[in-house]
Amino acid sequence: MITGSTAGIGAAFARRLAADGHNLVLVARDTKRLREQATELHDRHGIEAEVLTADLATDPGIDAVAARLGERRSPVDLLINNAGFGNKGRFLDVSMADELTMLKVHCEAVLRLTSAATASMRERGRGGVVNVASVAAFVPRGTYGASKAWVVQFTQGVAKDLAGSGVRLMALCPGFVRTEFHQRAGMGTDNIPNWMWLDADKVVAAALDDLARGKSLSIPDPRYKTLMGAAKLVPRGMLGGITSRTGRKYGPR
Repeated sequence: MITGSTAGIGAAFARRLAADGHNLVLVARDTKRLREQATELHDRHGIEAEVLTADLATDPGIDAVAARLGERRSPVDLLINNAGFGNKGRFLDVSMADELTMLKVHCEAVLRLTSAATASMRERGRGGVVNVASVAAFVPRGTYGASKAWVVQFTQGVAKDLAGSGVRLMALCPGFVRTEFHQRAGMGTDNIPNWMWLDADKVVAAALDDLARGKSLSIPDPRYKTLMGAAKLVPRGMLGGITSRTGRKYGPR
């Protein structure tokens, strides 16, 4: 199952997993795009692609996806919690409603869906969950960075709790990825150096390799591993000022 499957990293996961012969449950808000995606993946790879329209900013949407994860007749062996978005603007420029919606999608939905998935996975003694976070989790970046930091800490904590159960969990922390993410948030990207951009398909390939190796954290590129290592050496006060200015302008990932 892939949430936010119709674009960006979610779509890259869908392409890769379908190419590997896995049947899919595709989750997003746009039914038309979901059906088009399901048809394309079925026609190209011969897999079955189930469509589940759900808005993870709402309780009914989360409930519907959690219920599907709990089905025993057609169990989900791998959950990709990818749905997410960014808000453009500094704190207090963004409405409280939008901030709370971000926490609903990035934190509450991830918590509830991870719980629903891992409960049945533990019974079967196998399964995996990839929670898509961001390198913004490691720097002071307002609500977005805080929500992604929660995803990382939550995922690694649950991974320890379920160690030995056959269920693997991993937080995926990409940098800037060429997707619809920034365009949807109205964020400019013209000034981001080309070397900072990652390819979504390569991010997914690295993530699946890291999951297979049993890692609980994946930063899927040597450039960003180096940057995150360097960030640990910069004073938090200075780092906060830099990331606040650049992050709100360019977007979170």
